[in-house]
Amino acid sequence: MSEAQKFAFDTEFDATGEVAYAAPRPKRLFPADEVEQIRAAAYAEGERTALASIAAQQAAALSQIADACRQALPRLAQVAHEHRLGSADLSIACARAIADAALDKFPEAVVRAALESLAREIDAQPRLVVTAEPTLAEALQGLIEEAVRHLGFEGAVIVKADGALGPHAFTLDFGDGQATFDPAAAAERVAQTLQAALAAEGLHAEPLIPGSES
Repeated sequence: MSEAQKFAFDTEFDATGEVAYAAPRPKRLFPADEVEQIRAAAYAEGERTALASIAAQQAAALSQIADACRQALPRLAQVAHEHRLGSADLSIACARAIADAALDKFPEAVVRAALESLAREIDAQPRLVVTAEPTLAEALQGLIEEAVRHLGFEGAVIVKADGALGPHAFTLDFGDGQATFDPAAAAERVAQTLQAALAAEGLHAEPLIPGSES
């Protein structure tokens, strides 16, 4: 029988608790191919950890961007609506300015157009009464008589001035009917109709940028 070996500790301590003896640890030698495998596995694990961290950061950033967009969209819709209202007001103001300039330049043009469109209605009437604001009435006296004669109207033509009418406003009274033109009232009706349409549309209008609703 082999001789029994005495039990011993790898590490021994003295009375003060300090290490008095520590058995030397055997050194393990790794083959080159095993070292390469360990290195490759460590590199792959590090790469996976880095990619996972980047993906998490990207997801967090996208979530923040989505939250910011959700918060911004209602305000963007409000800004777009205000832009539409402002554009409508500007368009109406420009249209009024152009119309006023045209009426100042050719005050008789609208009256002539009205007479031509109503030629059949006034043709068989005994008289035609034209009421206009004073400045326009003075300018229309001779023109209307010439215009209705050109249309074949042979009845009496009476032009009256009415200071209560606004600029370029007039009324054609031909017995069986009446036609009135008031540019200020017409412009106001257009403005009210447009504002009502925009108000009804509200924040649900078509997007300013096609395709941005998605």
